[in-house]
Amino acid sequence: MSDAVATVEQKLQRNIAVDAYRGLVMLLMMGEVLRFSHVALSFPNNPIWKFLAYNQSHVEWSGMSLHDTIQPSFTFLVGVALPYSLRSRQKKGLSFQRILGHTILRSFVLVALGIFLRSMQGPITYYTFEDTLTQIGLGYTFAFLITYLRPRWQWVTLGGILFGYWLAWALYPAPGPGFDWAAVGVPDDWHQHLFTGFAAHWNKNSNLGQAFDLWFLNLFPRTSPFLFNEGGYLTLSFIPTLGTMILGIIAGRWSLTVAPAIPMRKFLLAGVALIAAGLLLHFTGVCPIVKRIWTPSWTLFSGGVCFLFLAIFSWIIEVKKHRGIAYPLVVVGMNSIAAYFIAHLCEDFVESSFRINLGMKALSIFGTAVEPTVLGALTLFVFWLMLYWMYKKKIFIRI
Repeated sequence: MSDAVATVEQKLQRNIAVDAYRGLVMLLMMGEVLRFSHVALSFPNNPIWKFLAYNQSHVEWSGMSLHDTIQPSFTFLVGVALPYSLRSRQKKGLSFQRILGHTILRSFVLVALGIFLRSMQGPITYYTFEDTLTQIGLGYTFAFLITYLRPRWQWVTLGGILFGYWLAWALYPAPGPGFDWAAVGVPDDWHQHLFTGFAAHWNKNSNLGQAFDLWFLNLFPRTSPFLFNEGGYLTLSFIPTLGTMILGIIAGRWSLTVAPAIPMRKFLLAGVALIAAGLLLHFTGVCPIVKRIWTPSWTLFSGGVCFLFLAIFSWIIEVKKHRGIAYPLVVVGMNSIAAYFIAHLCEDFVESSFRINLGMKALSIFGTAVEPTVLGALTLFVFWLMLYWMYKKKIFIRI
């Protein structure tokens, strides 16, 4: 095999920029242990802590913080990986039926894992479907099938999904003047976040998705009837989330088609165009940008942000060849499922171990107000060491 062909094959097998981007996403998720919001309460007039706290928290309803980019990025990257995965399986001679069977199994496992994680603190299985893994699982098989479509029909499918979802919400009655907001978990001091006019169709817990969940989630055994999700999250969000995966599929197809070159122009144009489209829909009141209910405008806006992130990582790592600085991120990005579970299952154990063995005096070396961040930084480092050990041992969790 010639050097040129070998380079192309290596590129097809592993996209380091994608791994690094995924690593950043998982680090942002695991970085919740730094508890910037908690520390910021002790420094109310400090703009740095205020900035850090804002970007480690989800916005209340409309808009975006850095923390809000985690789920769309993770979802987008699932889509990016699909063309690579499909190409690899086809080269192994696997039939469509066998690949489809594995895809359906993967979808089921993702849904089940999300439900498992949401049930850890409950007396019985807590059937809910808004977890990131569950949302991806619900749409994953559809995304796999869409990967087979021609490029034009992938765009048409994306447009059809987003328009159809928008229309269904627009036709559902918006809450009237006498709507009982307290009954759906919206406190009086939260009303500043409510939309008026046509955009009111996308208000918290008074929409089509809430009506669906009142019916659907109460079909499952529960300790008490489902009334509302405190954060406003919805089962039906998996439909526009599928749109985010389709955008990832398109990005993955572009990368795969020109590998080992990088389609930087397409990434940048797509990013700018999608952000502009999302903002236009938002500011005209046609469809507000709301991550918690994954509005179609959020799919477009956050998808554009994902394209720009991918462009930045591709430029630094693949174009400028600064692969050394990507290594700490790649260690995490190549084991994203493991990172997800480490963050959810190991936090209490690691933190309590530091409290017991180091003691509060050592953890408060920079002051008691900053102690949560010091403890979080140590915990995050242990998380990374666990993933580094897995990386060196070539232990990668796959579904």
